[in-house]
Amino acid sequence: MKKENILKVEDLTVSFSRYQKGFHKTSLEVIHSLSLEVNSGEIVAVVGSSGSGKSLLAHAVLQLLPQNAKTKGEILYRGNSLGEKQSRKLLGREISFIPQSVDYLDPLMRVGAQVQGVYGTKERQQMLFQQFGLAQDTQQKYPFQLSGGMARRVLISAALMENAKLMIADEPTPGLSVDLAMDTLKYFRNVADQGAGVLLITHDIDLALQVADRIAVFYAGTILELAPTEDFVKGGQALRHPYSRAFMSALPQNEFQPLAGSQPYAGNLPKGCLFAQRCSLCDEQCKSEDAALMRQVAGGKVRCIHAIDQDRNREIGNRHQAMAGI
Repeated sequence: MKKENILKVEDLTVSFSRYQKGFHKTSLEVIHSLSLEVNSGEIVAVVGSSGSGKSLLAHAVLQLLPQNAKTKGEILYRGNSLGEKQSRKLLGREISFIPQSVDYLDPLMRVGAQVQGVYGTKERQQMLFQQFGLAQDTQQKYPFQLSGGMARRVLISAALMENAKLMIADEPTPGLSVDLAMDTLKYFRNVADQGAGVLLITHDIDLALQVADRIAVFYAGTILELAPTEDFVKGGQALRHPYSRAFMSALPQNEFQPLAGSQPYAGNLPKGCLFAQRCSLCDEQCKSEDAALMRQVAGGKVRCIHAIDQDRNREIGNRHQAMAGI
């Protein structure tokens, strides 16, 4: 069965206008040349350190950015341009959103009514509350009466009220127990298996590895690598970008090796590769404009000028191993 392209983000740039030193107005670009697709039946997980721009991607797609934000590029939902008017029409019906902050809940409205919304039913709301371990009397409570974990589960329930074609979940698991977080992501997996597309933004790479089809690694406002999840499970040379390998090596269950330095400030980005200043492979090529281009390498996409050579060396090594086996 042919997969439908649910979400397509093409060459997205997001910048914010601000005043600096009195009345001097400047523009700060925080998302750079970002392209991403989510197809029906798949979960694409977005991972990366804090401040890399993951949540801004979700807000840009849903047209939820503040007034001082300016976007360039193209955002398509099922082949059609997704502007502010279209987003408002689809949000809550064909597109569902789980925000990172529980402040999205209306403090003056009982949570049961919020979850039901305009189109939902009380029966489905009660079923979802039961699914996520919320007592039925929770529906009569106001947000201030909920714990952080309960509020998170209310937001998840609200996003699942309709059979959405696209789900965008921005850090949906903080405050949940490990078992409940895993159950939540399994629910997302079921949503995808029924034909929806899921964009999962998360810090919890361990859980993402268990449900996602592809993983996008964010760094300094763009994607450095986009590859099948199985490559991240393998780790090491199965990954194409040095930052992806360092990111996986820093996990507790792996080598737990910290990476020196920090990602560059959006107002002072280096030329060429954004990771060059922290990379052991850095050379003069990495400072060229070509180093910042996204390339197709070994079934994935990567912004690394050395990735092609690494892939070629890997192929040569595989051939030598095959010949030695003969």
